[in-house]
Amino acid sequence: MQNVSIRKPLSAILAALISIVPVVPARADVYHATPKLVVVLVLDQFRGDYLERYRDDFKTPSGFNLFLKRGAYFTDCYYDYANTETAAGHSSIGTGAYSAGHGIALNQWWDLSRSTTHAVSSVEDERYDILGDHGPADVGSSPRNELASTLGDEVKLATRGQSKVYGISLKDRAAILTSGHASDGAFWLDHDSGHFVSSTYWGPKLPEFVEAFNKSGRTEKAIEEAHAKPGHFYDDVGANPASVSYLLDFAQALITAEKLGKHDTTDVLTISISSTDILGHKVGPDSPEQRAMIDAADVDLNAFFTWLDKNVDGGMGNVWVSLTGDHGVGPTIGGAAAAHFPAASFSVAKTTAALDVALNARFSPGQNLKYMLSSSLPEMTLNPKTFESVKVSEAVAEAAVAELLPAAVESTVPPAPTGAVGLPTRAIVRNVYTKLAIQAGQVPPTPEGRIIANSYSPYGGWYVVMEPGIYEQGQLTGTNHYTAYSYDRHVPLGFFGWPFAVGTYHQRVAPVDIAVTFASLLRVNQPTNAVGNVLTFALKPGQ
Repeated sequence: MQNVSIRKPLSAILAALISIVPVVPARADVYHATPKLVVVLVLDQFRGDYLERYRDDFKTPSGFNLFLKRGAYFTDCYYDYANTETAAGHSSIGTGAYSAGHGIALNQWWDLSRSTTHAVSSVEDERYDILGDHGPADVGSSPRNELASTLGDEVKLATRGQSKVYGISLKDRAAILTSGHASDGAFWLDHDSGHFVSSTYWGPKLPEFVEAFNKSGRTEKAIEEAHAKPGHFYDDVGANPASVSYLLDFAQALITAEKLGKHDTTDVLTISISSTDILGHKVGPDSPEQRAMIDAADVDLNAFFTWLDKNVDGGMGNVWVSLTGDHGVGPTIGGAAAAHFPAASFSVAKTTAALDVALNARFSPGQNLKYMLSSSLPEMTLNPKTFESVKVSEAVAEAAVAELLPAAVESTVPPAPTGAVGLPTRAIVRNVYTKLAIQAGQVPPTPEGRIIANSYSPYGGWYVVMEPGIYEQGQLTGTNHYTAYSYDRHVPLGFFGWPFAVGTYHQRVAPVDIAVTFASLLRVNQPTNAVGNVLTFALKPGQ
């Protein structure tokens, strides 16, 4: 009897394969909602070594392992500027530029044309009002100071406003500067009550979902989980893991209400988790409390991305996510000293006072003029009105401060505690750069010179930039960030999504690469002043 082979038609075979193999678009573009949602995730004060240091702690499939095991993970991601502060970092992530391109160098700076009583916040905008709970002195906020577009802005422009773009954080600057000018809304915490607030820049009243969330009892639950008392939510709950799930629950409320991931064009959501920064300043990067915070964030992120998988059209297969930090952090003074590592503390306020004494001696003997304004490192800010009153130009004034600054810093360093053999006997200021020199490009043709040039901002009036060899701290247990050293510039970088080739990459990359890589994949313009690189070596062929 003859054997007869039964051949299925090719179309039937292809149909069977299609039924078991996920369909991946031939390419992405924002115009057809491929992907449905882009999430730009930032963890504040999240140093680049954390994910490797605590990798064994991460047991969930979709927390940090979303990037470590299921995504493209980069071990060597460094900012290429000196002013490692929160506002500057979030602006750089959103715009793909450094301070020289987006203008945001510090969290706050002096602008005497806007206020002679206080330094202006990076997002302060007196033309608007705060919506929701706020103190009597609080003024409105907006992205007015950011001098470049963001990824979200370019998505809004490309889709003629059809895409939805939002930014959320516990901090106003983190929510606003990452999402950009054209966002549909930015939301952050009132520090006292813990309720989410916004500004009239985005409309005359809070959206209904924000009001509902604030009234839902979720705030009170977070206070209870943190074993805190009402009235100091940002400081007390913000330093507790309870604040991470609180922010991500708000993200879910926003996604549900605004139907993110369900539109005909790609939506963008920026999320900045501030909790690691609020706690980190108190305990430092090596503390068990910070490790517990990171481990809790892993669990909460797993729950959030699991929820996204069920609430975005196409699930996580239609979502792209990036992960990074806005800056790193230095070790505590006490911890460094215990390891026999040279470190010391000095007071910026006392340094400012010492500079005033020296400047009076030089320019106004016998007087007690205030030549210096209160400062935020790495900048020391001059008072132009005082110098002009004694007929001293900006060039002469900045040069004088640069000359006098090392001795002024050294005079404020307290004696080393008994047994703290790692503390130096004298303060060190490596270099001082004047604003006028940086503005004119008169910096050394060295890696440090490039980093300083990238840190330039037209904001802040007259100032000098200090590169210290010591930490500015008032205690031995806390820590800070603001230097050009690797520990402050090193952050993680990871991507999840179907265009990315899963693996670990050791090439030197930067957070400014996020916006331009996403822009390229989405087929939209790069942000206006972007300097990042498209990470083509981590993309699958044909993207």
